[in-house]
Amino acid sequence: MAKLDVMRRKARGSSMSTSRWFTSFSNWVAQVTGRPITFGFCLLVILVWAFSGPFFGFSDTWQLIVNTGTTIITFLMVFLIQNTQNRDGAAIQAKLDELIRASAAQNVFIGIEHLTQEELDEIRAKCEAKAKAETAASRAEAAANRKAAHAAEKATS
Repeated sequence: MAKLDVMRRKARGSSMSTSRWFTSFSNWVAQVTGRPITFGFCLLVILVWAFSGPFFGFSDTWQLIVNTGTTIITFLMVFLIQNTQNRDGAAIQAKLDELIRASAAQNVFIGIEHLTQEELDEIRAKCEAKAKAETAASRAEAAANRKAAHAAEKATS
């Protein structure tokens, strides 16, 4: 039994190590690819490719090189960007949950990102209705206060 626990810990450690490596790698790629110098480099590569067209007679191989290269890079970047976006979204959600938990806000909103679209639409509709009701109540209260102030002013003058 102890040997099984050791194997499980090693497997988790290996998985965590891979996960940490991928996280670091995707962060690094996101940082590098988001820089103007990277865009400039890619633009230069495309310009060199375009200007080399006449030398290669605009052949099928010449076209295949850029098509294949851009397809492979795009395919891989989708996964890296999605990984970064998933982690950013989860971090923001955790921060919002903590703000809700620590404030006077309703704790029932913690974790609603796991609900279905229909359930979220229902909650949004209830929140909007509540906000409209509160706005109407505030307007009515302000109008009543103005009337009371006017009446008090009239009574004292």
